[in-house]
Amino acid sequence: MGSQQEFVDYVIEQIDNAGVITSKAMFGGYHVYSDGKLFALIIDNKLFVKITDSGKEFAKGVTQVPAFPKTKIPSLLIEDQLEDREWMSTLVRITIEELPEAKPKKKPKAKSKK
Repeated sequence: MGSQQEFVDYVIEQIDNAGVITSKAMFGGYHVYSDGKLFALIIDNKLFVKITDSGKEFAKGVTQVPAFPKTKIPSLLIEDQLEDREWMSTLVRITIEELPEAKPKKKPKAKSKK
């Protein structure tokens, strides 16, 4: 099925005061970032947020499932709370605070002349 850009835009609009939120299409879904830090995936118009200790505590009762069927790493599946802008923003702020900083991208090595 894939994800629709309208859904991705809606999710991004629901998040306030959590850095610059951006998305990038990847493998039929989208990666969602805050100031370059990956914190969520959107797959088949479903939002999967990375699990952190504080995020898990804040989001008690939210279903934890893998974003991909063959993946063993669970994520928080955000469904009923999507329309609650304050709740969503708080979860994202809590989550990104605990995630490690994004690793700087390696520059490609220059090809040597022979």
